[in-house]
Amino acid sequence: MASLLEKVGVLISANLHWMINQALQANSMAVVDEYIRRVEDNIEALEDAAATVGGEAKTLRRKQREFEAKAEELDRNIDIFLREGKDQLAMAAQSRYNTMKQLAESYREQAEKQEAEFQKLLDAKLRLEAKLTEVKQERIHLEAMLQLARSKEATHKAVAAVGEVSTEAAGLEDIKAQIQRRLDKAEAQAEIDAKRLDRQMQEILETDELERQLAARRARLGLTQAAEG
Repeated sequence: MASLLEKVGVLISANLHWMINQALQANSMAVVDEYIRRVEDNIEALEDAAATVGGEAKTLRRKQREFEAKAEELDRNIDIFLREGKDQLAMAAQSRYNTMKQLAESYREQAEKQEAEFQKLLDAKLRLEAKLTEVKQERIHLEAMLQLARSKEATHKAVAAVGEVSTEAAGLEDIKAQIQRRLDKAEAQAEIDAKRLDRQMQEILETDELERQLAARRARLGLTQAAEG
C-alpha cells in the first residue's frame, strides 16, 4: 500500500511543464500519452485498493461492535451474579468481560487505522484525478500546438518546393533565351548572307551590262574585227 501511494505521489508531483517541453521537442504526444496511461492505471489500482481497505475497515468495525455488545451483556450479567451472591460466576464473567473489552478495543484501533488508510487512498485518488484532468486539458492545447507546427512545416516545405520549381523554371528560361539568341544570330547571319548574294548578283549584272556597252562601242568603232583578227 505504501509503495502504491509513493508511486501515486511521484505521478502527482510530475513536472507538467517539463513534460510538455519534451513533447514539443520530440514533436510527439508519446510522453504525455504514456503519463496519462500510467495515471489511469494507478487510479484503477487506487480504486481497487480503496475498496479492499474500506471493506476491511467495515469488517473491523463490525467485529468491534460485536465484542462491545458481548461486553455490555457480560457487564449486565456480572451485576446480576453479584446481587445473587454468585461470586464465582461473577468472577468468570468479569474475566470474559475484560477479554471482550480488549478485543473490542483492538478492533477499534485496527478499524481506525484502516479508515485512515482508506481516506488516504481516496484523497490520493482525488488528487490524481485532478492531475489527470489537468494533463488531459494541456494535452488538447499541446495537440493543437503540434498541429500548428506541422502545418507551418508543411507550408514551409510547399514554399520551398515552389522555390525549387521557380529556380528550375528560371533555368529553363535561361536555356530558352540562349536558344533564342542563337536563332536571332542565325537569322541575322542569313540576312547578311542574302545581302552579300544580292550584291554579288548585282555586280555580275552590272559587269554584263558594262561588257555589252563596251561591245557595242567596239562595234561602232570597228574594233571588234580588229580585236578578233
